Amino acid sequence: MTITFKKVDSSNYKKCSLLKVNDNQKDFIAPNWYSVLEAVYEKEEKRTYAIYHEEEMVGFLMLCYYPASDIYDKDSWWMDRFMIAKDFQGKGYGKASLKKFMEDFQKNYPKEALRTSTVKENHVAITLYEHSGFQRTGEFVEEEAVLLMEE
Repeated sequence: MTITFKKVDSSNYKKCSLLKVNDNQKDFIAPNWYSVLEAVYEKEEKRTYAIYHEEEMVGFLMLCYYPASDIYDKDSWWMDRFMIAKDFQGKGYGKASLKKFMEDFQKNYPKEALRTSTVKENHVAITLYEHSGFQRTGEFVEEEAVLLMEE
């Protein structure tokens, strides 16, 4: 399966903003349009990517760098958003996208750890993350379970 990441820009932001998850997943992730606005207007470094299988947009990912704060006490990189659109779920795109993203991250940031978080009720995401090499840390940030992919 060929997965690529393209920055969200003027050529693809509208299509990316229209990607949706299943109704029972809406409480687990912010809409893509909101994440794109965050990346433009918030002070932290946030990079948004559309996930493609060949030429078809199948999902969205946002990579962020957060300096230590009251919310989390370590300077750290986060996979802040990750979603596969509802029409593409259950077909291996999630696993393939995570694998490709983590390979790219480790190549570009070989000495950095990568974190992600999700609501503790999102068992599908937690299982996917754990099978992809993330481990639960026992920490919670804004009521979400933190998972860590070490260098």
